[in-house]
Amino acid sequence: MKEDAGPVVEPMDDGELEKLLAEYIEKEEPKVGLVKGKIVKITDKEVVVNVGLKSEGILALSEFNEDEEIKVGDEIDVYLEDLEGDEGLAQISKKKADFLKVWDDIKECYSENRNIEGKVLRRVKGGLMVNIFGVEAFLPGSQIDVKPVNSIDDFVGKVIPVRVIKLNWKRKNIVVSRRVILEEEKEEEKKKFFESVKEGDVLEGVVKNITEFGAFIDLGGIDGLLHVTDMSWGRIAHPSEILAMGDKIKVKVIRVDREHERVSLGLKQLEPNPWEGIEERYTIGKRVKGRVVSLTDYGAFIELEKGIEGLIHVSEMSWTQHIQHPSELMKIGDIVEAIVLEVNKEEQRISLGLRQAIPDPWKDVEKKYPAGSKVEGKITNITSFGVFVELEEGVEGLLHVSDISWTRRIGHPREVFKKGQRIECKVLSVDMEKRRIALGLKQLEPDPLKIFSRRHPVGSNIRAKVAELLPRGILVELERGLKGFVPFSHLERRGMKVPAEKYSEGEELNLKVIEINQKGRNIVLSETRYYEEQRAKEEKAEKEELKEPEKESKGVEKKAEQEKKEEKKG
Repeated sequence: MKEDAGPVVEPMDDGELEKLLAEYIEKEEPKVGLVKGKIVKITDKEVVVNVGLKSEGILALSEFNEDEEIKVGDEIDVYLEDLEGDEGLAQISKKKADFLKVWDDIKECYSENRNIEGKVLRRVKGGLMVNIFGVEAFLPGSQIDVKPVNSIDDFVGKVIPVRVIKLNWKRKNIVVSRRVILEEEKEEEKKKFFESVKEGDVLEGVVKNITEFGAFIDLGGIDGLLHVTDMSWGRIAHPSEILAMGDKIKVKVIRVDREHERVSLGLKQLEPNPWEGIEERYTIGKRVKGRVVSLTDYGAFIELEKGIEGLIHVSEMSWTQHIQHPSELMKIGDIVEAIVLEVNKEEQRISLGLRQAIPDPWKDVEKKYPAGSKVEGKITNITSFGVFVELEEGVEGLLHVSDISWTRRIGHPREVFKKGQRIECKVLSVDMEKRRIALGLKQLEPDPLKIFSRRHPVGSNIRAKVAELLPRGILVELERGLKGFVPFSHLERRGMKVPAEKYSEGEELNLKVIEINQKGRNIVLSETRYYEEQRAKEEKAEKEELKEPEKESKGVEKKAEQEKKEEKKG
């Protein structure tokens, strides 16, 4: 008996095989990686997604962009990390899925330095979070702009161009920069600017920064320097006098340095140069009026017209006064008259004279006050070295302390004079070049030392009273207020260490004049010489007395002999 071979299986064609295989694949559970999922539920915090497993996966609502609209039934891409987690749920991530989908695009933009449009989502510590290609990237605060940003929050919600500057696949980190784009744009603008700009161009700009030496002007991404000296033809102490931050101004290009990418600007160059024709307007010797705008140690600057200033040097302020600082005669804002002394157009300088605007009181001084003449004046100033005497307005003479008295030692002229006192003096000399007149008071009387030297020449004897006892000698009073000095070695009395031991004030001494020094005005006397001379005279007299009897006897004998001779003859 033949056994039943069972049902016969007919071979399947290729189409049927592919169909069965597809059905099998559809029934196979998803593997770890990028998968499709369907939203089945949305709560306040979570989104439940069916990824074709026994259990659903849960996504935090924060994984979706704030502007992303979702609803139940939507199909989304998620990254399946684990088929079944600790809680029995599928472990899924939308952020990872989004990152994987755009990774190649981001990587390509990074390698090609391509700009990307990104929307600023929110502010975070250290910068901003930006949405690019549907994923979040970090924009550091230092990469937002080329200059410090006042308020980062102002960028939230805005779409800005950024460039990927750092990628980390493992950490899924993307760092972007807006600054590199701005820097490149600025460099391109700068390149175009320096290719086209030339000296003489008039440009419009905005005052960006003000310093002591000038102002920086934003010419549309390019900064130019407007130096303080190129702001006005007139004097400016600080740029803030005519400019303020944010001012829109027109400026002229006066220098272009393409090698160092610098441009110098001028504001005053937009107006006519006031120094043109200056020599015709301000001829030498012309009398001018102006306002004092500045005072320095060496002089005063006078504004003659807008942009034109002249300097009155301190030496040109007065014919007679010794001016130490211009503030002694004027203050800022004063209107003064002066004479043009010199004009230098190239150096833009005008020299003015204040004293030249009034007559020179010294013009005929040499004739009016010749040497040897007597004059009268008022004391205007007293110093340690002498007194200044005003002979007339603008003309003063100096009475030096050494010319006040022949005999009195003056420590300070205030001992003798007071300010405002009128005195009579003698003109000793006139120096027209230095504008000095030397006066003398003692010269109104004869020099007592010369009179003394005539009456009591060296070698003569004199009697004088002790005026002062010094350790090294004695001062004695002489005629006409003179004093003489007797050195210790010329004192007669012995056995003393100092003159006060043997002499007293008021005592009269017999002295011999041994020296008269006109230059040093010294009279030196000697007591020892006097007595030495007296002793010598006495000794001589004694010798003469001893010789007298001998002479008489010899005379008698001679007479007797003569008488005898006469008797014999008789």
